[in-house]
Amino acid sequence: MTPKISLEFFPPQNLEGSFRLWDTIHALAPLTPRFVSVTYGAGGTTRDLTRDAVRTINKATGLNTAAHLTCVDATREETLAIAEDYAAAGITEIVALRGDPPKGSGTFEPHPNGFSNSVELIEALSAAGKFTLRVGAYPDIHPEARNAGADIDWLKAKLDAGASEAITQFFFEAETFLRFRDDCAKAGIDKPIIPGILPIENWKGARNFAFRCGASIPAWLDDAFTTAARDDREDLLATALCTELCSDLIDEGVDALHFYTLNRPELTRDVCHALGVTPRVELQNVA
Repeated sequence: MTPKISLEFFPPQNLEGSFRLWDTIHALAPLTPRFVSVTYGAGGTTRDLTRDAVRTINKATGLNTAAHLTCVDATREETLAIAEDYAAAGITEIVALRGDPPKGSGTFEPHPNGFSNSVELIEALSAAGKFTLRVGAYPDIHPEARNAGADIDWLKAKLDAGASEAITQFFFEAETFLRFRDDCAKAGIDKPIIPGILPIENWKGARNFAFRCGASIPAWLDDAFTTAARDDREDLLATALCTELCSDLIDEGVDALHFYTLNRPELTRDVCHALGVTPRVELQNVA
């Protein structure tokens, strides 16, 4: 079975970043993703950049473009105004998240006149009747969650509030996702849960990111990348491991994958090709 794919980008913050983003889009758009999404920075720091990137990608490429939208550092009216602005531009797909607090602040603090959490945001967006909503999910326990059961209860609340599917945080072993999927089914969740896949461009960076977001880090990965670095075969290892992870998921009935590209297309493209996801169209009319 050839999986459906979707892709995540982050908004550029300088000219070099803009070139990298468009190079990534040119390389991966021919794989005809279901949708592409554009992230928000921690604390809403890239709000305007995200809005500009989403509108430009949608207009210039015709890709089904989804905007991340969070509750951080904005009133309800400001947040919903951003959503309405997207809708007016023909962008009706939103990844609705609580959002990370600003760096250095420690914990999330709602704006006095803002949404207190992601469920409130999803309810308001759903009530507008204009949007397809996706939400985040955590196969490993979220750093702020009491336990795995609390994570699943919260995911169910978000889906019940109006979201159509969930995208997971990345993980390193297929069993992590499969266990989570089974537990969600037992809790009565019947909407799609799409595994988030991180091709490892840099093991040190991926490891630090995993530590911050609470993802389990298998000891064997440390050993594998230490050996690969010594032999200058890190990219080869990363491609093989990511392809194997995706293949294991597909063998267990997973039919859609969401790739965190980090605006670097090579590994994502190589893994997709190995899975049978091959170019179908050429991207046109990108300025």
